[in-house]
Amino acid sequence: QVRLAESGGGLVQPGASLRLSCLASGIVFGDYGMAWFRQTPEKEREYVATIYMDGRATHYADFPQGRFTISRDNAANTVFLQMNNLTPSDAGVYFCAAAKGRFSYLESEYDYWGQGTQVTVAK
Repeated sequence: QVRLAESGGGLVQPGASLRLSCLASGIVFGDYGMAWFRQTPEKEREYVATIYMDGRATHYADFPQGRFTISRDNAANTVFLQMNNLTPSDAGVYFCAAAKGRFSYLESEYDYWGQGTQVTVAK
């Protein structure tokens, strides 16, 4: 059974940082491109970042503007999203997703999804 389990969300003040984690089980992790998406109150689920199967390439949506970094540890079956200088517009539910053999920003390309972790940014 495939499972993607996100963690690391929480309530932070503007300007703070969070590091999200997503632990995968039930898949050969190194065979999957991994990505983060988010669901905010104002928008439908949107793409955040993706990382190639072996971590050698990454791609980001425009909005992080260098504030977010995606990384992975294939030995630990985990993908991370380091988020710095958070703003209220970053609040939402963050999801990780897995796509076998693909490196894509398209939601439709992803085979498996986690349940999400809530990020709240407020004073």
